[in-house]
Amino acid sequence: MPVAARLLRDRIAIDAKIAAVIGRPMAAGHLGEWIAARVFDIELESNATTAGFDGRFTAGALNGRTVNVKWYLKREGFLDLTDTDVVDYYLVLTGPTAPATHSRGAGRPWCITSAYLFDARLLLNDLHGRGVKIAVASSVRAAQWEAAQIYPEQRSQALSLQPAQVERLRQFAL
Repeated sequence: MPVAARLLRDRIAIDAKIAAVIGRPMAAGHLGEWIAARVFDIELESNATTAGFDGRFTAGALNGRTVNVKWYLKREGFLDLTDTDVVDYYLVLTGPTAPATHSRGAGRPWCITSAYLFDARLLLNDLHGRGVKIAVASSVRAAQWEAAQIYPEQRSQALSLQPAQVERLRQFAL
């Protein structure tokens, strides 16, 4: 028990340091938004509770378009979606691909191994057409994940990554 208590105290101290850097409480969502803002030229909304989106792209072909950022420590094929027209894109950062299973023994490493960019309207239209419920943990087909990938392989052409962006993402890999 003392080892676990000591490790939790260490984690609290580390989380506090990260929170001081990102200016928001330490959580995967807030940290993912902070990372995405710096890698993908996104200006985050000043209010972290803006409905439907987290910020706007500030450069390139997507300049001015709204984005909802997600960071999943494992890619399990699900995506938290909102049935709204205020978000243009879902930018999803993930750790390693893993099947959805029970949590026992299943670690969730704090890393980024892949990034995906989904056109929100196209994705929602497809899911509606297949009768998929739009909510927390909406099931997205593997082919859609593959087509939306922008890192480490550039499959989607909606957002071309520059070498500096790829290098920033690599810094968060295992």
